Amino acid sequence: MPKNKSHSGAGKRFRVTGSGKILREKAGKRHNLEKKASKVTRRLTGTVEVATADVPRAKKLLGR
Repeated sequence: MPKNKSHSGAGKRFRVTGSGKILREKAGKRHNLEKKASKVTRRLTGTVEVATADVPRAKKLLGR
């Protein structure tokens, strides 16, 4: 069985915790920040867990 190559872009976007959960950054906090309310930009900080439906695809891209 050949090894799976990890997707280089996915490796930069996702992080795996010690318990095996996959975390991602929230989208939309890179540009056009003047238009966004402070409440919105605060809500976009931090990391969240990847949706359950997307976990198998993310794991495949990470080569796990």
